[in-house]
Amino acid sequence: MTKAIASSPRGLKQPQLSPLIGLIIGLAILLVCFLYSISLGAAEIPLAQILASFTSFDGSYNHLIVQTVRLPRSLMALLVGSSLAVSGALMQGLTRNPLADPGILGIEAGAALAVVATIFLFGSSTLSVLTLAALLGAAATAILVYFLGSLGRGGATPLNLTVAGAALTALISSLTTTILIISQQTLEEIRFWLAGSLAGRDTDILLQVLPFAGIGLIVAFALGRQITIVSLGEDVAKGLGQQTAWVKIITALSVVLLAGSSVALAGPIGFIGLLVPHIVRFYIPADYRWILPYCAVVGATLLLVADITARVLLKPQELPVGVMTALVGAPFFVYLAKSKVKK
Repeated sequence: MTKAIASSPRGLKQPQLSPLIGLIIGLAILLVCFLYSISLGAAEIPLAQILASFTSFDGSYNHLIVQTVRLPRSLMALLVGSSLAVSGALMQGLTRNPLADPGILGIEAGAALAVVATIFLFGSSTLSVLTLAALLGAAATAILVYFLGSLGRGGATPLNLTVAGAALTALISSLTTTILIISQQTLEEIRFWLAGSLAGRDTDILLQVLPFAGIGLIVAFALGRQITIVSLGEDVAKGLGQQTAWVKIITALSVVLLAGSSVALAGPIGFIGLLVPHIVRFYIPADYRWILPYCAVVGATLLLVADITARVLLKPQELPVGVMTALVGAPFFVYLAKSKVKK
């Protein structure tokens, strides 16, 4: 009797690999990328000195570079990449839309508008004020999108939320552009940040944002079973006893924390939340209890690699990391759109 072999929707055999082993391999790859990111910079620092800066810090020039410049940047890449990827997976599972990412609710656009408006109205602000502005902007946008989506027929359905998010994103982006046209000073201050960048950040802002992103990740991982059920469809989820309204609200809260924290740290970085969940679902087709941790690891690795590429491509100059993710993500977005049309 022949044994049936599970296949993906495209007819490809699923890798026969334990999810736990795959996650461990992913963490090992992430560690290698992390160490390489720390070793990369204008100053050539041997690996032995990099490791010594952690085990026996002596305040030397090389140790200071590692601890105050390279380490915070690499840690921020880990946090932002994992946050965007997990929030994208949550949105795709909740809306059952393969093209969804944190931008579908206008959260990144709302956070960016809040930061731009704060600088425009009050001048240069501290990083803590801008972080708070980004989180409040993301939260306000999410609430507004949910309210607008609830006004449509059938209430806050995935389709209504998607349409409301797309419309609000267009409006918010127009307002942001208007402010930047009016105020050249505001544009000069944040134009690199608007393109998505990990440069020029220190440990202080990382520590300020970490609690919000940490709570968002914990909530997301706790929602794995519920998102798996909701992704089967609204009627199926209700039939299995899911409180879908609460699942949507808590998921939206997690997405706000994750996307808002990411924008506060690095500006709006696109396509990580779109690309990574599709990569992960090739190995883990439907179980979000595994998809979400995988997304965190793969998202962090992908953004680290993108940041490394942005730093070496035009060395000694560097590109915003958002440019690199767009170069990879845009063709993939077109591929997804074409595949969806064919279906």
